[in-house]
Amino acid sequence: MLVYALRRFGSALITVWLMSVLIFVLVRMVGDPAYLLMPPEATEVDRQLFREQLGLADPVPLQYARFLGGILHGDMGNSFHFGAPALSMALGRLGSSLMLVGISLTLALVVGLLLGVASAVRRGSWIDRAGSLFAVLGQAAPPFFVALLLIRLFSVQWGWLPTGGHGTWKHLILPVTALAWYSAAGIARLTRANMLTVLEADYIRMARIKGLPERVVIGTHALRNAALPIVAFTASQFGVLIGGAVAIETVFSWPGFGSLMVEAISTLDFTVVQAAVIVSVLLFVSINLAVDVLYALIDPRIRYRS
Repeated sequence: MLVYALRRFGSALITVWLMSVLIFVLVRMVGDPAYLLMPPEATEVDRQLFREQLGLADPVPLQYARFLGGILHGDMGNSFHFGAPALSMALGRLGSSLMLVGISLTLALVVGLLLGVASAVRRGSWIDRAGSLFAVLGQAAPPFFVALLLIRLFSVQWGWLPTGGHGTWKHLILPVTALAWYSAAGIARLTRANMLTVLEADYIRMARIKGLPERVVIGTHALRNAALPIVAFTASQFGVLIGGAVAIETVFSWPGFGSLMVEAISTLDFTVVQAAVIVSVLLFVSINLAVDVLYALIDPRIRYRS
């Protein structure tokens, strides 16, 4: 088990390093911040002096070495636009985004599991048809479209909920619903498919023949054996929700991680973009590493095959 965990940890470090190279190269392909941050009347000499002050005039390998050293020491430079430490700005917005994503993922898991199990147990019933319709609509409609539709109905037309902002529980309802919709549909679809396979197994028939209560057969025997792919899929949805939060936070004016990245990209604030992406990658890789280890603990065949 230790060898498997160390191997997965090494793969995670390589992933983080490759992403650091990728984001470092990509942000420098967007444009020159000297033209955006300096006034139009600035001369080329002024811009060159500005680049030297920010370290952008140094050779690219030197800039990357400085950037990589900063990551290892927890210093990713200062924001070009605000002058504050980029890492502090990213971490300051991370809490709001994690709250939004955490609640959305929890809601998606609860709704998806309940709907998937009910659809499998009541196969062919109206619950199954409603669950299938929910899964199709959920995976066909992008989160930002669902967000705009929810605002149109619940905020503009009926006036029940605020259109955006941050502060009370009411501000959470629409963005959480819009963000959880897609993942809940995927979890429901996967749960139904795996439960249908498990319910046809011989040990499920034997459990019913023994006279075990149906809730024990479904909850203890069937769902437990169908849970492995659901756990892996739910973990992968964390990254999906982080990506979807960029659009959702923009639509609902949510002061989170995604909106910070949009602001940083629009102002060519390299350091903030780099810090935000690296923090996202570290968070995503850490969660997937933990899920991989948990997956191997649940099913020893995985670490033996690896």
